[in-house]
Amino acid sequence: MARTLMATPMNKLPSTTQLLIAPPLRRRMACWLYEGMLMFGVVFIAGYLFSTLTQTRHALDNRHMQQVFLFVVFGIYFTWFWSKGQTLAMKTWHIRVVDAQGQSLTQPRALLRYLLSWLWFLPPLAAGGIFGLPGRELAVILVGWIAVWAILSRFHPQRQFLHDALAGTRLVHFKPAAPSKVQQKAA
Repeated sequence: MARTLMATPMNKLPSTTQLLIAPPLRRRMACWLYEGMLMFGVVFIAGYLFSTLTQTRHALDNRHMQQVFLFVVFGIYFTWFWSKGQTLAMKTWHIRVVDAQGQSLTQPRALLRYLLSWLWFLPPLAAGGIFGLPGRELAVILVGWIAVWAILSRFHPQRQFLHDALAGTRLVHFKPAAPSKVQQKAA
């Protein structure tokens, strides 16, 4: 099956190595949307913190500095969670991010993945800025770009998104083992 990939050749596999199966595109995109909803909370708290610390009274004051601040906050959020393996949304949808060998990400690799993940948004946003597109047109272009970007993963041999392939990372199906009866009794 095309979605099933081994991290190393068969003769070198330790007995504990799992098959690295890419989750279906539908589940990855559902996780992506859920992550976006959770980010509203991060944006709210970070925006409130920024506005309080800078004494910003109007939404357009310090707008560019706030955007830079949010970019850094998002970077810290994703880099930290991805180096641990999963964000909350990824736990919910049983998805884990690993490197090409199936190991946990280092923080530099997680940061590289974060920077490359902006390819989901930057091209349509740049086009909107260059051509002065109104919000509705920009939204249509953004949704179209995201759909194309997601569908392109179907052409990758391991069904990974382009930013994952470029960063040397991959999304894999991960369902934690059910607790044993001894662990359940202890709880």
